Amino acid sequence: MLAKVRSLAVKGIEGCPVQVEVDLAGGLPTYATVGLPDAAVRESRERVVAAVRNSGFDFPIKKVTVNLAPAGVKKEGSQLDLAIAVGILLASEQILPVKTMDSICFLGELALDGSLRPVSGALPMALKAREMGVDLLLVPEGNRKEVGVQGLNVLWASHLREVCDFLSGSKVLSPCESFSLATKAANGDSEPDFCEVKGQRIAKRALEIAAAGGHNVLFVGPPGAGKSMLAQRIPSILPGLSMEEALEITKIYSVSGLLNGQGLVSRRPYRAPHHTISDVALVGGSTHPRPGEISLAHGGVLFLDEIPEFNRNVLEVLRQPLENRAVTISRAKECLSFPASFILVAAMNPCPCGYLGHPEKPCLCTPLQVRKYRSKISGPLLDRVDLQVHLSPVKFNEWAAEGTHGHDCSQSVRRRVELARTLQKDRFQRTEILTNAQMRPREIRKHCRLGSEGMEALEVAMQKLSLSARSLDRILKVARTIADLNGEETISQKHLIEAIQYRSLDRDLVSYQLT
Repeated sequence: MLAKVRSLAVKGIEGCPVQVEVDLAGGLPTYATVGLPDAAVRESRERVVAAVRNSGFDFPIKKVTVNLAPAGVKKEGSQLDLAIAVGILLASEQILPVKTMDSICFLGELALDGSLRPVSGALPMALKAREMGVDLLLVPEGNRKEVGVQGLNVLWASHLREVCDFLSGSKVLSPCESFSLATKAANGDSEPDFCEVKGQRIAKRALEIAAAGGHNVLFVGPPGAGKSMLAQRIPSILPGLSMEEALEITKIYSVSGLLNGQGLVSRRPYRAPHHTISDVALVGGSTHPRPGEISLAHGGVLFLDEIPEFNRNVLEVLRQPLENRAVTISRAKECLSFPASFILVAAMNPCPCGYLGHPEKPCLCTPLQVRKYRSKISGPLLDRVDLQVHLSPVKFNEWAAEGTHGHDCSQSVRRRVELARTLQKDRFQRTEILTNAQMRPREIRKHCRLGSEGMEALEVAMQKLSLSARSLDRILKVARTIADLNGEETISQKHLIEAIQYRSLDRDLVSYQLT
């Protein structure tokens, strides 16, 4: 007896269809799974046998062959358990097939008692099911908040027996709720606010520019100046997510198994990996490629604290994703691409002891030690950082100041950022570009035109700071964002001068080269 059941698998962050074919034949009792299954799929045999028996059914004492088509695609994960169990029960005629069986997809991992456990990647598989024109998707209860996509009928169950009763018409399953971007007020109250940072007016201005134009930032300052505190508050001034952005971010977290039963990701991600991270964990990969930290930060912020402490090879792999806003993982048998459009925020001390330029504490480092410390960040990587900001120690009167100005609160800053983003959206409406930081040379020439005074100022900066052509382009992008924040159409000399001032590390490196 042959039975066919539809299911899905994940490749990268996209779903792909899988046809589960179960054949029962005479002969010695055996169980074989074919179709390039991985270890988790091969081990489904033990889970399926125990779940079928503990759900009140008889496991057929025959030669059982499970084929996962297409046979040339690697099958990973435990989401095929439910489809295999339903196929075995159909083939053994313990449940009767319904007329709409060809339009139903089954997802779920089976426990030994027959209960359904949630699986990773449920959202991209649900989106693929909608694209395939599937009428109904059955998922475990633990995935019910994750798969509420528009245009697809999704039901959830908690046990194999419930699924079988539903197919026989003796039970009604509950539908999954549709996605919503609404956030809970309780979570909003606990979000760090920009106004909690004392002092650091220049750094706050730089972060407002970074959020408005999607620019990368490097903080250089002594311990305790507030570098980490500032970085943690960047998501609070970024614009809210659109439904398209939220779905893409949620797909990444779904595949990575980081949703923890929650629904749509409604806030921009903030990732802060430790400096001991490997290059594979940062960009993604392994034998079967999975998203890394830069993809988990897609649409949000990637914070690298104490960036000189990261291994150099780890930092160098960031160069291509920072330019292309995506990372491509190539292996012998497959090539996958993961989105990686994020704002990089890095922090470092000015020297190994941390007190170079401190007004009160003396620096104990030699010029050679300072050069060696800063040389851990390569020139090509530094070129890709638009804003380099030097932080000074917070003074006592700034720390002890009572209250804050509404101008500095996250809500006020976010409104200004959103207005600047609206101008950029209108400017790039016919392109794939979303922010000024993503402009290519063609757009820079079109939208960042300078007068004679501006060109002279840019030429002086290039000569004195030894700037590369890429650095000049990034200065123009920052100047364009500053003009947008001021609501001005053209880039004036004051916008350009302010953008040049955010190259503090370039100035320091030139001074150390002269000494």
